[in-house]
Amino acid sequence: MPSESDTEKITINLVPVDLGKIDLLVDQGLYSTRTDLIRTAIRRLLEDNEAVLTEVISRRFLNVGMIWLNEKDLLAEKAKGQRLRIRSIGRLVLNPDIDPDTADAVIEEIIVKGSLRMSPEVRARLADRIHA
Repeated sequence: MPSESDTEKITINLVPVDLGKIDLLVDQGLYSTRTDLIRTAIRRLLEDNEAVLTEVISRRFLNVGMIWLNEKDLLAEKAKGQRLRIRSIGRLVLNPDIDPDTADAVIEEIIVKGSLRMSPEVRARLADRIHA
């Protein structure tokens, strides 16, 4: 089970009847909370669509999971003359120590489906290269 720091909070809107049905299932002890039911439903839908997800991931993305980069990582890529095209499903964290000039020089493209964290300065510098 992921820890609280490994999760992202989302907001959904439900019609009252659906919410009431969820509450009934929780009241019957089938799920411990509304959140438990919603997470379970999402996992089942993801499992049902695993073939599609696998195909798209293999065609479009290089990483599934978490990427955490810092200034030292980017400077190493810069020293090699490399420009990064980061494509990930999960979480990308560009550490707060990253200088916007370094990010500008090294990062060519960012595509993240999931969670993207970076300083406001780096986000502003890379805005035209960040795609959801």
